[in-house]
Amino acid sequence: MAYFGETIDAHLVSALGDDPELLRELRRAFLDSALGALDLMQRARCDANWVIASERLKSLAATFHGEALIVLADAAIAGVPGDPVVLRKIRALLNEIDPLA
Repeated sequence: MAYFGETIDAHLVSALGDDPELLRELRRAFLDSALGALDLMQRARCDANWVIASERLKSLAATFHGEALIVLADAAIAGVPGDPVVLRKIRALLNEIDPLA
């Protein structure tokens, strides 16, 4: 099975063609948005904020066909705010795209 970053790259290439500079730019935009949603999840202090941030992450993942991230976002939505296991798994998945994330 391809790792998460390869899945995102494959989707981008199929949608946009094989332009390495554009691929890097869109990959960075995806990662920045995902990290922003993760930050919101980490700072959520109530159920509503947690769910909104988790749904934002899920929507972003769906746009890029990131099935593994969709599954984790669904787990977050169904879980409790600040769930350290879900947050750790999301961070690990995003680290596959950029180890410095």
